[in-house]
Amino acid sequence: MRSSDIGVADLPLHDGRVPPYLMARMRRLGIAIARVIVEEFGPRELVYRVADPLWLQAYSNVIGMDWDSSGATTVAIYVLKSFAPPRALGELGIAFLGGKGSDSLKVPIEAREASESCRGCIDAPSLSTISRLSAKIDSALLQDGYELYIHALAVAEDGSWTIIQQGMNTDTRMARRYHIAGRKSEPSVERDPHAAIACNRSWIALNLVDEESYAIRRSILDLVKDSAAERIVRYVAELNRAKSRARSLESWIRGSREMHIDKNLLRFYRPIRDYGRLRRIFNQIRELAPSSFRDLVLVRGLGKDTIAALALVAHLIYGFRPSLRDPVTHALDPLLYAYAHGGKDGYPYPVNIKRLEETASIIEQAIDSSRLDSMEKKRALRRLSAFVDRVARRALQSSKSMRQPF
Repeated sequence: MRSSDIGVADLPLHDGRVPPYLMARMRRLGIAIARVIVEEFGPRELVYRVADPLWLQAYSNVIGMDWDSSGATTVAIYVLKSFAPPRALGELGIAFLGGKGSDSLKVPIEAREASESCRGCIDAPSLSTISRLSAKIDSALLQDGYELYIHALAVAEDGSWTIIQQGMNTDTRMARRYHIAGRKSEPSVERDPHAAIACNRSWIALNLVDEESYAIRRSILDLVKDSAAERIVRYVAELNRAKSRARSLESWIRGSREMHIDKNLLRFYRPIRDYGRLRRIFNQIRELAPSSFRDLVLVRGLGKDTIAALALVAHLIYGFRPSLRDPVTHALDPLLYAYAHGGKDGYPYPVNIKRLEETASIIEQAIDSSRLDSMEKKRALRRLSAFVDRVARRALQSSKSMRQPF
């Protein structure tokens, strides 16, 4: 695993909740799978695996969640956090923090709880900074039309960590999941951090963490360090007027700077009318004098709209363009794993409760029974592996006729 890896997955928004009887069984099987990974391979292995968007999707599918539902992330995080809450770091060597909605704001508090439980094996303030920086990466530096509403963090006792975030696009009714992983060090905003990126669609995105955005990042930093707040505000005011009269923008730019601005850049800019707030933010930045783009990004109050405005202003003044590359590398296709026990929504077939319980029982026997020696544990795990292989073979045969191409 590199010092910083990122993955993305797109999922449609589904309505409805998991029935309590099914959630109890999902939780049982999900915890059993997590336990066997931690006991057989160590805490770091589970942190590493949840950094893979396809693995996390498959994990959710295997325990019975809809194969393509945005709720798969919520259920997976709930189950994993049930297995290893913050206070479990000292005992299990792994903990899950944050979650959906208001739970996403609890990472700093829960990081301190986790650190206390293992007597300081992790640095809680550093982990909180990693959390904040990751949130800024997927909300402000990568603007792809999705608003974050899930922010969770997995951490192991050796300092390995994974951030899992999910954003919602209400226009397309799709959710996109982001994974950022590293070990002790922070994710970089100075080079392209994307590695394994999986989703069903891509478009354009304001991508300030792309390698091609190096010049615009430096220009933004120079702009806020060397320009008076009033000057930047005047440019923002011009952008507001240009945004409301799109046809006059090119003539305004050609007349003053002899430049051309791609209309695609404008789609990421939403007019900012609170000039007083802008002045306060830019004056604060001047006082803090950030020495790096990373320090600038972490300034309180600097959100996605201000970042987009600064990118456009820097483009107009210095002429550099930000990257518009949506970081997608391969299509998401985790349907195969949904054949293991079925899906909550009945596709590819209704959840087979008996089979789900049998799988959980096999795993629990392998890791819980004190009467099993190491060889018997391995035999039990081989039985589980053989069972999964049978399911996979049936799935490959069935998917040729049932699965629709993306």
